[in-house]
Amino acid sequence: MSETLVVVSKVKTFIKNKSQMNTSSSAMPALTKVVEEACEKAIENAARDNRKTVMDRDFE
Repeated sequence: MSETLVVVSKVKTFIKNKSQMNTSSSAMPALTKVVEEACEKAIENAARDNRKTVMDRDFE
């Protein structure tokens, strides 16, 4: 199992404030996977541009 890449309490608070819904603990591994995939794509984009710094534009 990979390390959680999000602050669980902040995600739960965000969801609660936006929707008055609770957040299942099973949502965190799924969200971590989304973050990991986005980061991997951003890394590839930065490398393609011959940069060693991942920038905001790499996530688009």
